[in-house]
Parts: sequence; C-alpha cells; structure tokens
Amino acid sequence: MTMGIRDLQPARLEQALAARSLTKGQLASLVGVSASTVTKWCKGDQSPEAETFERIASVLNLQAEWLTRPVLKAIATPLYRKNSSALKAGLAKLGARTEWGQEVATRLAEHVDYPDLNLPERSFTEPDQIRKSDIEEAAEECRDLWQLGRAPVQDLMLAAEGAGIIVFREETDVAVVEGLSSWSRELEGRPLVHLSADKANGFRSRFDLAHEIGHLILHKHVEQRVDDKVRYNLMERQAHQFAGALLLPAQTFANDVRVPINLDNLLSLKQRWGASVGAMLMRLHFLGLLNDDEKLVLFKRRSARWGAKAEPGDDGWVPERPRLLKRTVDLLVRESVLPVDRVAPFLGFSTNDVVQLCGLEATYFSAPGRVVELATLRSARTPSETGDESAPSMRAAAVLAFEAGRRR
Repeated sequence: MTMGIRDLQPARLEQALAARSLTKGQLASLVGVSASTVTKWCKGDQSPEAETFERIASVLNLQAEWLTRPVLKAIATPLYRKNSSALKAGLAKLGARTEWGQEVATRLAEHVDYPDLNLPERSFTEPDQIRKSDIEEAAEECRDLWQLGRAPVQDLMLAAEGAGIIVFREETDVAVVEGLSSWSRELEGRPLVHLSADKANGFRSRFDLAHEIGHLILHKHVEQRVDDKVRYNLMERQAHQFAGALLLPAQTFANDVRVPINLDNLLSLKQRWGASVGAMLMRLHFLGLLNDDEKLVLFKRRSARWGAKAEPGDDGWVPERPRLLKRTVDLLVRESVLPVDRVAPFLGFSTNDVVQLCGLEATYFSAPGRVVELATLRSARTPSETGDESAPSMRAAAVLAFEAGRRR
C-alpha cells in the first residue's frame, strides 16, 4: 500500500459504520483490535497500521482509497417517512446511504449534466403557515410544470427524475423507515429522495415518492426539529395531503368515483389511478365526499375483508424504479469513459453498493447487459484549445429527457 496510513478520514469511517449498521465494537472484533482503538480512529486521535487499514476496507467492503478521500458536504437535515417504531440506528443507516447516493451522483456529474430542476417554489418557513388550499395549489402547479394534465400519472418516478430529482430505491433491511428527502449541498442544491424497497409494494412506494416530493416543495425552507413531535406530525399530514392531491387530482378523480362509494367501486379504480383503496378513502374524505363516520365504516370493512396492510391487486403495479443514475452509468460505459470494471473503483464503493444505489441489474458487473443510449457526454475544450495534444477530448453531455411509458 503506497498511501500514508494517516490519510484515513475519520468522518468517512463513521459514515461507513452507519451505512453498514455496524457498531465500533463490532468493527473492532472483525478487524482484530480493541473497541477503544476504533473510537480513537473515529476521533482522529490515532491512525491504523497499513495492514490494519486494508482489513478495515475489506471488512467494510469499500475501496481503501475511498476512506482517504476528502469528505463531501453533508446533506441537509432530512425529513424521514417513517412509522412510529423507527429506530435511531435505522435512521442513521438510511441517512448514510443517502449521503453515499449523493456521492455517487456527484462523481457521475463530473461527466454528465442531469435534467434541470423543475419544482414549484414555495417560501414557507413554518408548517403552520401552510393552508390546505396551498397544498392543493402546489400539487396542481407541480402537475402543470411536469405537463401531467389531470389524468392518472402513468409513471411518477419518470416524472420526478425528469424534473431533476435524484432518486435512490434500495432494500435497506430497515423496514420501519420508508424513505427520506433532503437537499444536496454538493449538487448545487439538487433534491435527493431515498426510498425503501423492502416492502415491494408498488402502490405504497409510489405514494411514498409523492409524499417526499411534497416535503421537498412545501418544507424546503422549514427548519427541521426532529424532537418536536407535534410539528413533525403536522408536516407529515401536509406531505400526505400533497401526495393525495398529486396522485388523485380533485376534479378528475372525483368524477371517476361512483356514488354511493363502496370498496368494490374503489378497487375497480385502483389500477387506473395507481393508488391504494386506503389512499383513495383518505382523499375522498379530504374532498368532503366522505364524512368522518363513512370513512371509519369503510376502513373497518376494508380491514375485515382484506386485513390492515394488504389489498387485492397489490401485485398489479410493479414498483417504479429509478432510471437516471442507471442510464448515466450505461452512457459512460458505452462511450468508454468508464470501463465496466472501473465504475466501482471510480465511485469508491463495492459493486453491490453501486448496483443498489444506481438501480443496476444484479448481474451488471458480472455480465453487463445491452447499454441503452440516453445522453451525450459533457463538453470540454479540445486538446488544441488546452495546448495538451495528448489529452482526450470530451463531447458535451446532457442527460436527455425520458420517454413517457404507460404502466401495464
């Protein structure tokens, strides 16, 4: 190993422990040192020997060189989409994985341009400033900016990425945390969304994405206070309302619903609108088409017929997958900017991490598939302009708009 052992970045080590769900004591046991030694590494009070440094990288399944890179700017304090049993370690893992996703996107952005950011702008600084009518208007403006009309959204993931949002969707083994949204300080304030794929329910994942888009628009300038439960719950309700308004626009959705409202009628609309019966019941209640008692009765009937967490037709909508980073990697490989076997070392992560964060096929690095053209390469001065005739020329790169596709 040629690098100095003092090059280990303590913040990198802390981030890797969170992303791998490892404690300092567990790392110590795996590497063969004391827990106090790992604590000193994390504080920067002590540096590992060369052989130990290699073991650290091997145990964490990371490129050794990645542990020596300058640390990127931390993402803005994220808002979590979670249930009440979410654990601190799980939140830390998802936050660390999102920072890894930010790093992947940042490294790839050295060669390509992502779609321009195209989100409604709101300047709320406190959640209690936001009225229900503001949320409806924000969802309508979002649809207008994305040229979605008022019909069912065929692919929300496609629309979000086309609007410049960087989305990661992966299995995290933290089922209690369903997703988070944040803003990247490295990517010129570009929004990041990390979704859990552990539950593999296309309807729930789609609603989670709409929920996070709501946070990005409504709460961009709202200070995050994780210990203020009343404030947090209000922001969650607001993001829920936004998700319902985005997926189920008032006029056209209401016109589709038969009266009197019953579960079977709503079930017939499930595949058309890409929303669960539960989400439709909540939307109808918000629109005043169901009163409190009617909503309660229908939810009780839903639970009695199908259970609390599953509905008929849940497997009829395949979870929407991110494509932006996948197609970016495909582009760089196709144009020989990065050979397949250099992608993971360039990014600094294991091939499995790259597969998950970029949404690649599981066999991408063992048996690369057909590369689909999506973008052109970033422009740079020609060798004659730079005076370096040996330097390779680079053509301009802009990630092209995705084609819309209908769900089956």
